[in-house]
Amino acid sequence: MTDRLAGKKIWLTGAGGALGRATAIRLAQEGAAVANCDINQATVDETTQAIVDAGGKAVSIVGDVSDEKDCERMLEQADVELGGLNVLFNNAGVLLPDDTGPVETPLDSWNKTLAVNLTGVFLCCKYGVPKLEKSGGGSIINTASIAAQVGSAFPQVAYGASKGGVLAMTKEMAIQYARSNIRFNALCPGPVHTKLAEVFLAGEGRWEARQPFIPMGRLGKPEEIANMVVFLASDESSFVNGATMNVDGGITAAYVASDMEK
Repeated sequence: MTDRLAGKKIWLTGAGGALGRATAIRLAQEGAAVANCDINQATVDETTQAIVDAGGKAVSIVGDVSDEKDCERMLEQADVELGGLNVLFNNAGVLLPDDTGPVETPLDSWNKTLAVNLTGVFLCCKYGVPKLEKSGGGSIINTASIAAQVGSAFPQVAYGASKGGVLAMTKEMAIQYARSNIRFNALCPGPVHTKLAEVFLAGEGRWEARQPFIPMGRLGKPEEIANMVVFLASDESSFVNGATMNVDGGITAAYVASDMEK
């Protein structure tokens, strides 16, 4: 345990997933108290228990970020249980297997993707910003994606649209609240080694087809993304506002990644 985030009280959604869990644990290791939020009771409790077992402070909160009443309730609960909030990490998201091109993607999948990935972030900001104002300001980190900046060779139209919206919304809010001592930044991970990635890479030739597009030739680790969240949550990033933080192994910097060595 260190004190890099000592005194910080942090709201984190998608805490039951690999990226959310790794980040929650890192935040707690740096001294923060964490409100772990997820739609799945069992997985979010596992994250919270891992933090508590290591001597950190965390609570579990269950609900759906795409439901307005649920989101409002969860943020109020987090504010009460932690005694205030200083940081929001709006990380919950979905990538559905039938999300491909505009012709093939079902409308239900489009609507669900935008409800969770975009509306969910909006609602967390809508009900979270007043909590940070009450605490005197803080940092809001919204998970977008490199898919918000570059088109994918493997189409995922709803996901890309939702993350593009998160990126634009984050910049808009960063300007609006800059003089209220609330910073907004967008976290844009590249492909990360999670169970979700394993599903999409399962099958003969799938990883081999995608690997050349990653200059570093490998997937990211959840802990590598978590390190950026720690920086953005800390006072070390006090003049970072409205930024797009790519943690992608060089994908967005590449011109012809397919010529890279595997």
